Formats: sequence, structure tokens, C-alpha cells
Amino acid sequence: MSAGTFTPRPGAAPVSRMILAQTALETRMLLRNGEQLLLTVIIPALLLTLFSAVDIVDTGSERSVDFLAPGILALAVMSTAFTGQAIATGFDRRYGVLKRLGASPLPRWALMAAKTLSVLVTEVLQIALLTVIALALGWSPQGNPLSVAALILLGTAAFSGLGLLMAGTLKAEMTLAAANLVFLLLLVGGGVVVPLEKFPDAVRSVLGLLPISALSDGLREVLQHGASLPWGDMAVLAGWAVLGLGAAARLFRWE
Repeated sequence: MSAGTFTPRPGAAPVSRMILAQTALETRMLLRNGEQLLLTVIIPALLLTLFSAVDIVDTGSERSVDFLAPGILALAVMSTAFTGQAIATGFDRRYGVLKRLGASPLPRWALMAAKTLSVLVTEVLQIALLTVIALALGWSPQGNPLSVAALILLGTAAFSGLGLLMAGTLKAEMTLAAANLVFLLLLVGGGVVVPLEKFPDAVRSVLGLLPISALSDGLREVLQHGASLPWGDMAVLAGWAVLGLGAAARLFRWE
């Protein structure tokens, strides 16, 4: 054994390696959390199966699954990027995890990047599972996959910004209650399982500006009607992304 074989090399690892390691940790923690797994995977899968198999809501399409599948994909994005991330980050902040990580060699922006990458990894798993279920129920998707990816990325940015804003400004218990309440309200009024056409005109115009409505309608335009890229829905999602991420960057409290 030559001298210096075990000579220490002090210093932080490259930022890219730290981000990947933190992303893997965040993803494992999310998938091990039974409540979050229920919210992000099981509930969307059950809703897709139930509303496709039983004629509960008149979706106005020949097959319910053609209307429901894009909306459930949007719901999955919201459950992970907004509800799940808000709750997890809120309790990380309460228990001092964010404060300790903020004092580590991992930069704070890199921590937020790792949380976002963890959300994207979870969404890939969600979308794969929901797509398999929808195809088994007779779904026939259309449109360009790149348009779908663009909508999902914008939707993720929009919901992630809002989730981080909530987690960084409210107490953890308040975040838990508010995030779940918003999830239920947007599930009913966001065009996920109930078409927006079922609502009064005055209400519909307001609901159409919500990020979940823009994402579900945009995905429906592409996957059900074969549209190239729904620019109106993209603009709504981009606006929410800028507002949410900008406000979170300014107002987020680490302690």
C-alpha cells in the first residue's frame, strides 16, 4: 500500500452530484410516505377507473375515458407538484430540516431544484401507471407527445410555485389543511371529472383561469382532439408559473 492512498480530499462534492443525491433522497421519502402515495397515485387511479366504468357524470363524449384520462393526468400533476410538495416542504420547514440543509454545502437553489426534479420523477411514474390503466379501459390518445410534455412541464412549474409559496409562508398544520382543501375544490371545479360546460357562464369564465382547468383542458385538446399546441392554456399556465415561482422566491421563509 503506497503512502497517501487514503489521503483525504476536503471540500464539497460538485453541485450536480449533490442535486442528484438530494433528488434520490426526496423521491424515496415521497414514495415511502403512505399518505402522499395515497394522494398522488391511488386516488387518481381510483377516480379514473370509477368514473370511466360507471356513468356518474355526463362528460359529453362517446367514451368517458377519453374525457377523463387527460383530466386525471392533470390531477396527478397537481397532487404531486402542489399538494404533496406543499405538505412535505411545510413539515420539513417546521422540523428544521430546511434550516439544516440550508446551512450545508448544498445551495438553497439546488435544494429547490432537487425537490422539483423529485416531483418530475414521481410524475413520470404516475403518468406511466395512469396511462396503462386508461389504455386498459379503452382510451385512444391522439396528438403530439411533445405538446403533452410541454403542458405537463408548465403545469408542474405553476403548481410547484404555488406549493412552495404555501409551504414557505404558512404554518405546517395550516399548509396541510389548506393544500388538501384546495385539492378537493379544484378536483370538483377544475374540469377534471366534471366538464366546465356544466357550470354557469359567470362561474365558468373564472374557473377557466385556474391552473388545473388550463392543464386539463390543454391536455384534453391535445390527447382527445389532436390539437397541436393550445396556446391559450399554455399562456394561463405560464402566468401562474411566473406568479407562483416569483412570489415563492421572494416570500419563502426557511425557518
